[in-house]
Amino acid sequence: MHCSLDLDSVHRKGSAEVLRVEDLRVEFCLPDEDILVLAGIDLAAMAGQIVGIVGESGSGKTVTALSIARLLAPPGRIASGRVLFLGQDLLGLDAAQMRSIRGSQISMIFQNPRASLNPVFSVGKMLKEVLKVHSGLQGRAATIRAKELLADVGLPDPDSVLKRYAHQLSGGMAQRAMIALALSSSPALLLADEPTTALDVTIQHQIIQLLLRLRQEHNLTQIVITHNFGVIAELCDRVAVMYAGSILEEAPVAKIFDSPGHPYTRGLLAARARVGRHTEIENIPGQVPELKNRPDGCPFHPRCAHARDICRVKVPRLEQTAPGHHIACHRWQELA
Repeated sequence: MHCSLDLDSVHRKGSAEVLRVEDLRVEFCLPDEDILVLAGIDLAAMAGQIVGIVGESGSGKTVTALSIARLLAPPGRIASGRVLFLGQDLLGLDAAQMRSIRGSQISMIFQNPRASLNPVFSVGKMLKEVLKVHSGLQGRAATIRAKELLADVGLPDPDSVLKRYAHQLSGGMAQRAMIALALSSSPALLLADEPTTALDVTIQHQIIQLLLRLRQEHNLTQIVITHNFGVIAELCDRVAVMYAGSILEEAPVAKIFDSPGHPYTRGLLAARARVGRHTEIENIPGQVPELKNRPDGCPFHPRCAHARDICRVKVPRLEQTAPGHHIACHRWQELA
């Protein structure tokens, strides 16, 4: 079995552990073969902590979030591992038990919020339905609570927003409406998949400030998926750098920026420095491998200028290199 991290010691802050993912392996089951998508993911988040997952498109970030929420659709299949939420393994629950947790204690906001909102229901209708299901609120009580939620996420004139449909919202308004829906059941964990994508820089900053405020006021634990190191820098406490279904480095955000240990992390940060704070990752030679052509050894070795023979044949373990800092690289000591 893949070596599980001692994340208790890594993340111990005197508060409760909300999420722990252990050796999570996911496959896409196709007619002619099973393709490994996540190759043993370890991740943890304490109460009130914001943990980022960063990497290029195709790294497995969204699949990780969908797997945590048990929203992975066929041909995706969780092959093994554990997803412990407040100590309970979500992978051992049946569909009905999981539905009772998802949406009440765990919420998720998706990429392209306008497309994620139901186009035939108004914002008010969607909010009231969620409040009815998860909080038992109806009628005037549900309307009052819906307005409070919209105001809490910074939407002006909640009475007007309640009557609007998805196509009548700007990108920033739609994202705030999605966050209001996610918060309507007072969850303990929010999974945010690219929460600032396709928004202009000003609105990105406002959404980041909103997520920070929600952490401060509600002690809301968050897993934030992004390709943007600017978002990581402004929002997150810790970050996991993901590539081709594996976490290659995991550390406090300041440590990643000050002392990146994996060549891939260094490449991402160098690309960020070249192309600007709020643009997509680029300029690393090569591309993320196709899932069915996952290389042997270190998944990054075909693009790594420091690769040696061992990198091509042996998968490096994610090991502790300093307190709270983990790297999966055979040569991290030489490159330090």
